Amino acid sequence: MADIATVFGWPPSTMDAFSLAELMDWRERARVRYESK
Repeated sequence: MADIATVFGWPPSTMDAFSLAELMDWRERARVRYESK
């Protein structure tokens, strides 16, 4: 969750309601966004 929070600037409370599948999806999006910089 830290990588998602860092890349998108979201507090952990925003991600509390995410399912595991959603977290995995957002983590991949964060990885792609971070690596494209």
